[in-house]
Amino acid sequence: MSQTLDSKPTHTAHPAFQASAQLGKHLQQMLVDLTDLHLQAKQLHWNVVGKNFRDTHLVLDEVVDAARGFSDDIAERMRAVYATPDARSKTVAAQSSLPEIPNDEIDTADTVDAIVASLYATAGTARRIHDDVDAEDPTSADMLHAILERIEQLAWLIDSENRVANSSIPRQV
Repeated sequence: MSQTLDSKPTHTAHPAFQASAQLGKHLQQMLVDLTDLHLQAKQLHWNVVGKNFRDTHLVLDEVVDAARGFSDDIAERMRAVYATPDARSKTVAAQSSLPEIPNDEIDTADTVDAIVASLYATAGTARRIHDDVDAEDPTSADMLHAILERIEQLAWLIDSENRVANSSIPRQV
């Protein structure tokens, strides 16, 4: 650091890697969707009612925990590669690619459908940006792998609540 009498201290970093605008944009979209996912899961957690309430109520907190953890990981990765994360409420509201959820009481079966749709939308974002992210920054792509593994696992586990054996779509390949 150097400083003159008339100026603020200056600091020059020499990172080995800096995110391009495209990488920053992709990670920002992942951050927004993960942030919205944890907010949606908590909203549903508070308002779910009906059969199998307790299990549904509890699994929604698993979604909250996963989404919050992953959103923090993505935001910190963004800072590590000199991109600036923005998960302010107005940004999340404007940029989320997740479907809307109800703001009132919601039956457990409808809750399952709503959170699964949001989980798959979040996974869809990770899959859509993956190849571009991997081409520029395999480390960030590895984070997307972890997100996909857990988010798709949660979607499968929760969706199974509404499945009908040998009749639900998609069918096993």
